[in-house]
Amino acid sequence: MSSQANTITINGTKYKVDDLNENAKAQLTNIRVVDQEIARLETLIAIAKTARAAYAQVLGGEVAKSQAN
Repeated sequence: MSSQANTITINGTKYKVDDLNENAKAQLTNIRVVDQEIARLETLIAIAKTARAAYAQVLGGEVAKSQAN
C-alpha cells in the first residue's frame, strides 16, 4: 500500500489512517461505502439517460412516419 493510501486529507490537513480512533475509522469506511454507492447510482443514471435518448429517437421517427401518412 502506498503512503498516500495510508493518509486522508480533511479540510486541508493530512492525517494518518492508522492514527485515527476507531470511530473515525468507521466513519471513513462509511464514506468509502457511500462513495461506491454514488458511483453505482451514477452508472445507473447514465444507462437510464442512454435508454431515454434511444426511446426519444424512436419516438421522433414514429411521429415523422405518422405525419407523412
